[in-house]
Amino acid sequence: MQMIENYKAEAEVYHGDLALCKKKSMQLLQELGLPKGLLPLEDVEEFGYHRASGFMWLVQKKKIEHTFKKIKQHVSYATEVYTSV
Repeated sequence: MQMIENYKAEAEVYHGDLALCKKKSMQLLQELGLPKGLLPLEDVEEFGYHRASGFMWLVQKKKIEHTFKKIKQHVSYATEVYTSV
């Protein structure tokens, strides 16, 4: 969580409204030219994006297991997911 806190002050942050968090994260994926299904979004409590650095994060209620059927790849998403894009 400390890594996320380092970026929050200057980031776009959405939290509390599951539908809004999902919408904003989908908009970012589309803006970056990434597949909409890249992040299976369930119960997202917070979504943030620090445009200057490209750092983005999601905080969700529980860990999620997902299988990408087309590529037959099983993945696991922790309650905190963050990356630089």
